[in-house]
Amino acid sequence: MFTKSLVGTLCVLCLFIGATAAAVESLTPMETVRERIDQVIEILNDPAGADPEQRVAQRTRLWQIASPMFDFVEISRRTVGPKWQAFSDIEKERFVEVFTEFLSNTYLDRMQGEYQNEKIEYLQELVREPLALVRTKLVREGAEMPIDYRLRQTDGVWKVYDILVENGISIVQNYRVQFQSILQKESPSDLIQRLEVRLKEQSPSRTQP
Repeated sequence: MFTKSLVGTLCVLCLFIGATAAAVESLTPMETVRERIDQVIEILNDPAGADPEQRVAQRTRLWQIASPMFDFVEISRRTVGPKWQAFSDIEKERFVEVFTEFLSNTYLDRMQGEYQNEKIEYLQELVREPLALVRTKLVREGAEMPIDYRLRQTDGVWKVYDILVENGISIVQNYRVQFQSILQKESPSDLIQRLEVRLKEQSPSRTQP
């Protein structure tokens, strides 16, 4: 049903650490991205995280500090596209809940399993409020990969709603293609049920953040 995300492995370092509302409101989009990524890398570099007994604690901590920085409602709306209007309010709420859990499981797994001491270079900030684009570059063992962050300002706080990697591949667009294909033949409820099945199929050893 769902193809593997082409950007999953490359963008797992893009989870963001939350800060207090007052601190976040004073940050530019570039500062927001830099602060969050630097702190995530610090956590992943902590030798304690290599201890299998500490992996669950590390995972829980990462999600607790990452999740407030994402606009999951906006991510959900954009991945569904125009069909979002066909969802009832209850279906919208449930989709956001299930899709958020699906994303958290998918990318936290890859982040913990595939991080290899990458470095991030911060290149450019483009702002046209309420939207912004932050350009960065991931460097791994001599190889370089551009990663761009799309942010949206809500109530004075910048939150990420999409990530673009090499050749402009978008996480949102990647899922939108899959969801629109399903919704051409099935109902919003059917799509939600498919996601729920995928959650059940995920490793039972995983502990939900």
